[in-house]
Amino acid sequence: MGRITARRPVTRIVLGAEPRRRPDALAVEEPLEIRVGGDPLSVTMRTPGHDVELATGFLLSEGVVRDGSGVAAAIHCGGPGTGGEENTYNVLDLTLAPGVAPPTPEMARNVYMTSSCGVCGKASIDAVRTESAHTVDADPLVIDAEMLATFPDALRAQQAAFDKTGGLHAAALFDGTTGELLVVREDVGRHNAVDKVVGWAAMNGRIPLSGHVLMVSGRVAFELAQKAVMAGIPMIAAVSAPSSLAVELAAETGLTVVGFLRGTHMNVYAGEHRVRVPARAVT
Repeated sequence: MGRITARRPVTRIVLGAEPRRRPDALAVEEPLEIRVGGDPLSVTMRTPGHDVELATGFLLSEGVVRDGSGVAAAIHCGGPGTGGEENTYNVLDLTLAPGVAPPTPEMARNVYMTSSCGVCGKASIDAVRTESAHTVDADPLVIDAEMLATFPDALRAQQAAFDKTGGLHAAALFDGTTGELLVVREDVGRHNAVDKVVGWAAMNGRIPLSGHVLMVSGRVAFELAQKAVMAGIPMIAAVSAPSSLAVELAAETGLTVVGFLRGTHMNVYAGEHRVRVPARAVT
């Protein structure tokens, strides 16, 4: 689908010069209704593309499935109703595998989530502390700080849609042993970008993601830390800051959180035993 970006006319104003009218690229934002077995579960504002990954990652993050085998099929429906409406590719219906319990009515988020909201619709903070089927506290991952410092540039080099629009978040998955960049996903919602990465891993039989690092282009809010734990990822790194609740969750679960990862600098907020510092850097 070619709806990641859209061109719209803008007026370019530069002080001291005449305003100019010209086309500009914008990041596309459209609603995606996620259904399970025909029943609505959630509506999220997202950048179209990789919708099955997004929905699979979302179900894993919510504890509905443990891995990719929990989703048997997925199909884009027409519109909200029936009767052969034109398929806008904004409704995705997933079929769970036999033996996988469907979401409970209480789990359904019967509100729309904005592109910046990852836990909207939850009744309380206790409700978002979803119990993970995959633990990270005993994960043996140890990564050199020098390797970790290369991840932001590697992620940035793959942000093709951001280069055009300047309006998309990105998430990437790295092999913590080799430093290999495995997958990058962009979206107007940072939680959606992470769900797409987790969904990609689930659909490729990689869950739990022990020994891997999740790299995000913005900050680490609570929901991103939780998504990492739910996927069995032992480390999340970001170019910006984590929230206090994200660090609290990391301390509880054994997740490593690295923030302000820029150039040769980084702050390790939790799980510092997984970041190996070169001897020459110790003063």
